[in-house]
Amino acid sequence: MMVIGLIAVDSKYPNLALMKLSAYHKAKGDLVEWYTPFQHYDIVYMAKVFTFTPDYYQVIANADKVEKGGTGYDIRKTLPQEIDSLQPDYSIYNISPDLAYGFLTRGCPNKCKWCVVPQKEGAIRPYMDIEEIAKGKRKAILMDNNVIASDYGLQQIEKIVKMGLRVDFNQALDARLVTDEIAALLAKVHWIRYVRFGCDTTAQIAHVEKAASLMNKHGYKGEYFLYCILMDFQESYSRVNHWRGEEYKRFKPYAQPYRPLDKRGGRTKYRFGSKI
Repeated sequence: MMVIGLIAVDSKYPNLALMKLSAYHKAKGDLVEWYTPFQHYDIVYMAKVFTFTPDYYQVIANADKVEKGGTGYDIRKTLPQEIDSLQPDYSIYNISPDLAYGFLTRGCPNKCKWCVVPQKEGAIRPYMDIEEIAKGKRKAILMDNNVIASDYGLQQIEKIVKMGLRVDFNQALDARLVTDEIAALLAKVHWIRYVRFGCDTTAQIAHVEKAASLMNKHGYKGEYFLYCILMDFQESYSRVNHWRGEEYKRFKPYAQPYRPLDKRGGRTKYRFGSKI
């Protein structure tokens, strides 16, 4: 039996990679726990989400091996397929037994200059089925970057509706892709709290308004959460403040500062610390 230590370096948000690593080792009979300096470990896994946050504050001297992963350490590093395909070990975060986390698709067809996803994951592609993720649970947090840009993603949303799941696509939907047909589908979804759209440029304001209008027409009565990247001050100020006023009381803008991915000028827009 090995003793395994886990470190979530810079995010308290449930880390899918750490949960899958925990599931893998527990299935082998290993002891898995959050890292402490008072234990000796065969392996310590360190997950870092962001490039701009401080690294772990101490040297790991009590482990035979240290594995580092996540965008904050290595944009190219991924889990082995045998681990990536596992059900996460939700117990390490005390997550509700009714809630699942996962991705239906990976990648994105867009190449937004502030976003790391195309560089990290490439073009959009099928990844998992909602039944594999949910496994009988009633709610799911889905971390797809552009799910409605994929026919597979839309098919999965249809399946979500049929299953009666409550979901949150916490990395936002692309309002530019919302047609009347897609709006009708999205309006049928049981949302955990609200629909999320990206509103990262002034041009996207009109797309968000149109998408919301179409969803409202098809019966959606909830709120809209808007991710707004902040770059040029005047443009960003105007775009975020567009959503103030009584007529926009259902719209909740969330401002995110522009962050360089690295000193070579790469950019990223991180959301809720959910990237792995």
